[in-house]
Amino acid sequence: MSNWKLINKTYLYDGSFYGFLTIVFDSYLTKTLPQKICKKNTYLSNFLDTTIEIETNLEKAQRILNGIEKNIGSDTLYNTYYAFLSNEKNKEFNILKYLCNGFIVGPKINHNLTTSYVFKVVSMRKKTLSECHKLKGLLRFQELSNNLSYASIHPDNNILEPLGHHFIKRFASMNFVICDKNRDICFVYNTKEYKIIHSQNICIPNISEDEKKYQELWKLFFKTIFISERNNPRCQMQFMPKKYWQDLIEKP
Repeated sequence: MSNWKLINKTYLYDGSFYGFLTIVFDSYLTKTLPQKICKKNTYLSNFLDTTIEIETNLEKAQRILNGIEKNIGSDTLYNTYYAFLSNEKNKEFNILKYLCNGFIVGPKINHNLTTSYVFKVVSMRKKTLSECHKLKGLLRFQELSNNLSYASIHPDNNILEPLGHHFIKRFASMNFVICDKNRDICFVYNTKEYKIIHSQNICIPNISEDEKKYQELWKLFFKTIFISERNNPRCQMQFMPKKYWQDLIEKP
């Protein structure tokens, strides 16, 4: 990538995966890299930046998706998607360099872990997948009064969609909502299709009477099996970080 030009521009996009892939398409076509990539809704304007708004183009994004799988491999597409879900700063710029170089060297890009941006992309993917794996076991559904199941989470990374797909496979015949409280978005599934919507656009009913009874039974069970002499908060937090406790019924 030595012949690529770093331009003094800040690209603004809508924050979507397809919006980012549109930036990848334009950068690869022009052999240029922007100074910064920011989401429109979080960008703080200043007189030092020259901004360019990149509109999401589904055709361009799909061409990049096909190109990644065909020329760099499915592992690279996997790395790209989960790294993009990370909450790390400058993730877009690192993934952009990773993909643009990948189109030049092919699948062996994933072996170049001594290259900083490759290492960062792989690290972001690992962190995102690790959190997603934890929440697959920690997420607790509650039955609401309208026969809908509901769960709330507070993840560091934007793992709502892959987490939702996991539970679609497990509970294909169940209507459910998973709400990401940190981002105010909900994964809504009605046994046929799913949508990701803003939490302000959905009204969550109260929990059902049966659910209240089961929660009390679960708390009683948890309290009964608890052995105070063996209480080890540090060990608990190692396997179940404290930041997730607020979504667990049995934790105060």
